[in-house]
Amino acid sequence: MSTFAPEWLSLREKADAEARAHDLVDRLREIDLNRTPLVVRDLGCGTGSLGRWLAGRLGGPQHWVLHDRDPRLLSIAAATMSGVTIETHEGDLTRLTAADLAGTSLVTASALLDLLTAEEVDGLAGACADAGCPALFTLSVAGRVEFAEPEPLDAEFEAAFNAHQRRVVDGRRLLGPDAVPAAVEAFGRRGAEVTTSPSPWRLGPEQAALAGEWLRGWVEAAVEQEPRLAAEAPGYLRRKLEHGPGVVVHHTDLLAVPR
Repeated sequence: MSTFAPEWLSLREKADAEARAHDLVDRLREIDLNRTPLVVRDLGCGTGSLGRWLAGRLGGPQHWVLHDRDPRLLSIAAATMSGVTIETHEGDLTRLTAADLAGTSLVTASALLDLLTAEEVDGLAGACADAGCPALFTLSVAGRVEFAEPEPLDAEFEAAFNAHQRRVVDGRRLLGPDAVPAAVEAFGRRGAEVTTSPSPWRLGPEQAALAGEWLRGWVEAAVEQEPRLAAEAPGYLRRKLEHGPGVVVHHTDLLAVPR
C-alpha cells in the first residue's frame, strides 16, 4: 500500500469533495444501518478527508474507526475530525476479516480500491458480506482523462499511466482502473446490491495547483512505465501547463449493500 504525503492529500481534498457521488450517499441514508451510534470504519483514511465530508451527511451520533498504515496521517485525521468519536488502528488493512468488522455499520474508503489486488478486493468483499455491512468506496481511478486542449500524445500517456497503475509492487499486481469492475463482480457474487456512479475531478483555473501537481505525477508515472516517452515528456508537459488547467480526471464511486 502506498503512503501519501499530507500536503498532497490536503491539496486534493476540495476536488475530492466536489467529485464524490451524492446519489450514493442519498441511497445510503435510506438504509437502516441498525446501530446507534453508527460505527463507520474508514479504510486507508489518510488525513480524514472522507470522514470530514461524509459524517455530516450521515447525521446522528457516530463512532469512526480509522485505519491507515501511516501514523502521521492517523494523527492528523484524529485531530481534525469533529462531531464524532474516534479510534485509530495502524496496520495492514488488507487482512481485515468479518470478525474484525463485527459491529460495523458501514465500511468506507476513498481512493483505495485501485491500490489493491484482485485477491485483496475479493477478500474485502467477502469480509463485508459475512459481516453484513454496506460498503462505500469513493474515487477509484477509471483510467480515462479528458483535456480541454487534446493532442495525439494524450492517448499514449494515458495508456502508459494505466499500465503503471496495474504494475506489480512487492509481488502484488495492482488493479488500477480494473478495480471497480473487480469489486462489482466480487460483491455481486455474494448477493449484494451494487451501484456505481461517476465521480470525476473537473479541474479548471481555480484548481491550478492541483492540476499542475496531478499532471506532473501523471506524466512521471507514464514515463516510468514506458521509458520511450521520456523524449516527448518535457515538451508535452510544457504544452499542457502553458494551455492552463483544464482536465477531467475520471473516477468511479461504488456502494455495495447486502440484500
